[in-house]
Amino acid sequence: MRELRFLASPRWLGFAVFVLALSTVCVQLGFWQFHKLDDRRERNALVREHLAEEPVPLDTVVAAGKAVRAEQEWTVVRATGAFDVDRQVTVKYLSRDGRPGVDVLTPLVLDDGSALIVDRGFFETERTNEQPDDIPEPPTGQVEVTGWLRVNSGATGDAVEVHGGQVRAISSDGLADDLPYPLRDGYLNLQDPVPDPDVIEPEPTPDLGQGPHFFYGLQWWFFAALAVIGYGWFARVERNERRTAYAKATRSA
Repeated sequence: MRELRFLASPRWLGFAVFVLALSTVCVQLGFWQFHKLDDRRERNALVREHLAEEPVPLDTVVAAGKAVRAEQEWTVVRATGAFDVDRQVTVKYLSRDGRPGVDVLTPLVLDDGSALIVDRGFFETERTNEQPDDIPEPPTGQVEVTGWLRVNSGATGDAVEVHGGQVRAISSDGLADDLPYPLRDGYLNLQDPVPDPDVIEPEPTPDLGQGPHFFYGLQWWFFAALAVIGYGWFARVERNERRTAYAKATRSA
């Protein structure tokens, strides 16, 4: 124990406090990643449950004037109305499988006079700041659509406001000011009917993988262990150096 008295010096006490704080933070970050993994698993289970269900009327899931809740996302719903192609907008700066393009958003005017934004899918086009003028039109007249109910993007401000017939993110809040009728909250990823999957590609099934959270959690715990091991290694080096110096001093005395 005498050889380890140096650990009580201010320098080594400060080093110990630093290592303790660092390892504690790393352990907590590891737990945070594992909590995110649990949240991801719960979300995936809910999404699988929604996708396996039969389509239900939109109003049975979320009524007019109500917000789409996170736990309602990916519910398969159906709605009847008429597409308002004159007020169609696109989501710019997107890509799929390395191909540039836009998502096509067309309001579906419902029987009660309100409208639901329908994301008809991805349309491949050159990357440009201009809205494409060759997008295939949706069916005319009354049509029943089926798709996945989605919550608004978390983006705000200029990203969700319409400029030149385009937006950068989908939000019914941002689109509402440009439409002459009340707009339902959220939007619909259209799955049926699809005009032509080779031209407008519907939204693919959501990724239900677990993500990198498990390995990130292990990584943070490894960093915590590395900090503690590093402290021990430096202490051992210091002890050996002091032992060698003491031996040399004894021999020369």
